[in-house]
Amino acid sequence: MKTIFSNKYVRYGLFIIAGLFIGWLLFHSPKVAHDEHDHSAKEAKNEIWTCSMHPQIRMDKPGKCPICGMDLILLDQNSSAQMDSDAIHFTPEAAALANVATSVVSRQQPVKDVRLYGKVQADERLLQNQVAHIGGRIEKLLVNFTGERVSKGQLLALIYSPDLITAQQELLEAAKSKQQQPEIYEASKERLQQWMLSDYQIAQIESSGNVKTKVEVYANTSGIVTAKRVNTGDYVSQGTVLFDVANLSQVWVLFDAYESDLAFLKVGNSITFSLQALPEKTFTANIRFIDPMIDPVNRVARVRVEVNNADGKLKPEMFAIGLVKADLNEYKDKLVIPRSAVLWTGKRSIVYVKQSGNKDINFKMREIELGPMLGNSYVVKNGLTEGEEIVTDGTFSVDAAAQLEGKPSMMNRSEENSDESEE
Repeated sequence: MKTIFSNKYVRYGLFIIAGLFIGWLLFHSPKVAHDEHDHSAKEAKNEIWTCSMHPQIRMDKPGKCPICGMDLILLDQNSSAQMDSDAIHFTPEAAALANVATSVVSRQQPVKDVRLYGKVQADERLLQNQVAHIGGRIEKLLVNFTGERVSKGQLLALIYSPDLITAQQELLEAAKSKQQQPEIYEASKERLQQWMLSDYQIAQIESSGNVKTKVEVYANTSGIVTAKRVNTGDYVSQGTVLFDVANLSQVWVLFDAYESDLAFLKVGNSITFSLQALPEKTFTANIRFIDPMIDPVNRVARVRVEVNNADGKLKPEMFAIGLVKADLNEYKDKLVIPRSAVLWTGKRSIVYVKQSGNKDINFKMREIELGPMLGNSYVVKNGLTEGEEIVTDGTFSVDAAAQLEGKPSMMNRSEENSDESEE
């Protein structure tokens, strides 16, 4: 019985082993599996995934950028072009995400915009002081407040003068004997004339025989009273200023020009300006005078234009903003590039030039020498040639990528440039 049991289990075991062996023979294919494994490994090895914003990241499988967390993109390795070792490479996707744009360098006629700030002022040549031509007491003022408008020949004040009374009496006495003593008569008339009495007034005194107790003060110009310096009852001496009058039919606009802008300003340049008080109107005038002295405190020089103000809209102390478009003839037909293309590093000015001759997007740093700034652009003296393509938008992104890869950048000079600077 034991022998039968043992033989039975032996037979079952043999059947199982035989079945497993037959199945292994039918389904096992080590060569195919090995080939499939090697093929997938080769594909994985050929794939390089990088970050569009950080091209220095290189991984063998997709995922997230460890720096910014963006999805990695598959790097195109089929390009046969040889890339400069100092150039920085951008994929089209990376350039688009970084908003990198380029433009072709061209020659232009440079025009510099010089912006100036200033104020309206009264024309100094049209300022007049109304004075007392004889000493005495202010008997009456016909103009009583600052800002009042007066006309030429208008009566401004009456002055009581004892000296005038005495001089008139002397004239009347001298007139009685002017045939015998004409010298004394003429001297009496001349004294009254010095006190600004007209010949008509003197003739009236002589013909009427009446002595005037008050002398009139008449306006010698038309304009606005800018200062009232006396009051009724005040005693004044000969030459005392009673009123300041400004004729505002023509005014000055005085602009402050920084010393760095003076080289671009000349007498005769046209200037367009507007006033904050009159924003809807634009004025145009020519520069008539540039102050030869620099203010030691503000470091500016005054630039003057003259404007007709017959309608009286321009008032002293109004704030003005002016613009001069200065032609830079000494930089005629020079290369001009956008301001956004330039990176400053102290004394150095750099741009990124697109490399030609391949399908890839490669940029290389280049130091250039700049001329004057023209608003949103620069004149280029040296370093670029017409027709080259430079980065005009996204320059900082390109420079950041160059710095991360240890290539020449704004903060990292190339060995060639370093050697030149040392020499």
